[in-house]
Amino acid sequence: MFTRPTSRNPGRSVAWHVLAVLGGVVVLVVGLSLAMAWWQAVRHVEDSAADKVTDIAITIASTDDVREGVRSADPAGALGAFIERERQATGTDFITVMSRDGVRYTHPNPAQVGGRFVGSIAAAQAGGTVVEQYTGTLGPSTRAVVPVMIDGEVEALVSVGLLRTRVGQQLAAELPQILLPGLLAAVLSGAGAWFVARRVRSQTLGLNAQELRRLHDHHDAVLHAVREGLVITDAEGRVQVVNDEARRLLDLPPDAVGREASDLGLAPELAALLAGREQQVDVPHASGGRVLLVSSDVVQRQGRAVATLATLRDRTELEALTGRLDTTRSLADALHAQAHEAANRLHTVVTLIELGRPDDAVAFATDELRASQRHGDAIAAALEDPAVAALVMGKSSQAAERGATLDVDPDAHLPAGLLPSGAVVTILGNLIDNALDAVAAQPAGSEKAVLLDAQAADGVVTLTVADTGPGLPGPERERAFERGTTSKASTGPAGRGIGLALVRQTVNLLGGWIEVSEPPGATFTVTLPVVIGPVEAGDD
Repeated sequence: MFTRPTSRNPGRSVAWHVLAVLGGVVVLVVGLSLAMAWWQAVRHVEDSAADKVTDIAITIASTDDVREGVRSADPAGALGAFIERERQATGTDFITVMSRDGVRYTHPNPAQVGGRFVGSIAAAQAGGTVVEQYTGTLGPSTRAVVPVMIDGEVEALVSVGLLRTRVGQQLAAELPQILLPGLLAAVLSGAGAWFVARRVRSQTLGLNAQELRRLHDHHDAVLHAVREGLVITDAEGRVQVVNDEARRLLDLPPDAVGREASDLGLAPELAALLAGREQQVDVPHASGGRVLLVSSDVVQRQGRAVATLATLRDRTELEALTGRLDTTRSLADALHAQAHEAANRLHTVVTLIELGRPDDAVAFATDELRASQRHGDAIAAALEDPAVAALVMGKSSQAAERGATLDVDPDAHLPAGLLPSGAVVTILGNLIDNALDAVAAQPAGSEKAVLLDAQAADGVVTLTVADTGPGLPGPERERAFERGTTSKASTGPAGRGIGLALVRQTVNLLGGWIEVSEPPGATFTVTLPVVIGPVEAGDD
C-alpha cells in the first residue's frame, strides 16, 4: 500500500492547483463571455432604438398632415393633436415638429412649445439626418432629426426620441437571457473543473508537486540501479515501463515503451506472460540465447487490474554451470562404472592366472583393452574437437550405465574449428540427453540405441542424433522446442524442459535450422553453416 510521505510544509496538492487554475479559467472565460454578451446587447438595443426613431421620424415627416400643418398660419394648433396621437401610437417619448430654425411647433410638454429645440439640427437643415444621444428638456434620450421636404426645399424639421430610461428598461428585460446561459456555463464548467481535479487527485494520490518530483527521482534511480529486468504493461498489454536490464536481456528496441508486448519481436509465450493477468513465479524462458526466469503479478487498484509487473532474472551462466556439473557427474558415474568393470575384469584375469591359465588371462585382457581403445579411437577420429569427443565418450559410458548404447556412425567426420565448441556441446549434449531419456523409458527387451552422425561438406555441417524411442508425433514436434515441455522431474535452477529450447536458440543464433523425423523413433537433424573463427554461442 502506498503511504503518503509526511512533510512539515507539504503544500497544496496537484489536484488543488488544477482546480484553482481551471476555476480561474472558468471565471475569466465566463466573465468575458458575459461582458461581451452585455456589450452586444447594449449595441443591439441602442441600434434598434436609433433605427426605430429614424424610421418613425422619416415616416411622420413625409405625411401630408405635417406638410400642410407647417405651412398653415398656426402650425402649433394644426399639428398638436395629430402629433400626440402619433407619439402614443408609436410608443415614443417625444415627437417634436419645429421650424427650419428649430422653433418648436409641438412638444409633449405644452410649456416648451415656441421654445428652441435643444440638440443638433445642422445636418437636418442641410437635408440630411441626425441621429444622436442627447440630454434635452425631458432628459437623456436617443433621437433622430429629419427634414420635412416640400418642393425640394427644407420647410421644417421633425425630431423623434426615446428616453434612455426606456432603453435601460429594455436592457433590463434582456438581462435574464444574458445571465442565465452564463450562469449555466459557469456551473457546468465548474462541475467539469471539479471532476477533472478529482480525477487528477485520484491519479496522483493527493500528492503535491514536490512529492511527485521526489517519487519520480526515486523511481528513476531504482529502475537504473536494480539488477533484475523489469517490465510493466498496462491493461491493454502496452509496455509502460522498462528498465535498462530488461532492454538488455530481451534486446528491446529503443521505442519499446508504448508498444504492445506482442509487437516487440519476442516469443509468443513470453509476450503473453509479460501482458498476462495471472501470477507466475520463476517460469523459465529461452530468449536470445539466454535462460531467463520470469515472474509476473497483476497490479490492482481498488480491486481492478491496472497493470502487470514482470521481473526477469538471467540464469544463463548458472544453467551452463549446472550443465557442466551434470556432465561432470555423468563422467564421474561413467568412471565409477568403468572402475567397477575394470575391477571385475582384473578379478577375472587374476583368477585365470591362479587357475594356471596365463595365456587365457593375457588373451582376455588384450581383447578388452583393444575393444575399449577402438571405441575411443573411433570417436576421436570422427570428432576431431577434443571437447566434443570428450562429451560423446562420457555420454557413451552414461548410456552403458542406463542399459543403452551410444554409437557413432562409421562414416561420421567433424573437423575441428568449423563450429564453436561450446555451441556443438550445447546442441549434441541436449539432443543426446533427450535421446537417452527416450530410450531408457522403453520397456525391458526393447532396443535401446542412440546413433550419432556428423558430416561437413560444401560449407555446411550436419549433426544427426537418432534414437529408437517412441518418437514425436506431429503435434508434439513443435511443442518439444518450447520451454517447459517435459514429463521429467524438475532439476536445476531453470527446471526441466529447457534443453531443446536451448538447442533451438543456439541453432538460430548460428543461422541454422533443425528438423525432426516422424515416429517410430526420433531423428533430430541440425544443419549449420560453417563459422570461421570463434563465435560467441548462446551456451557453453
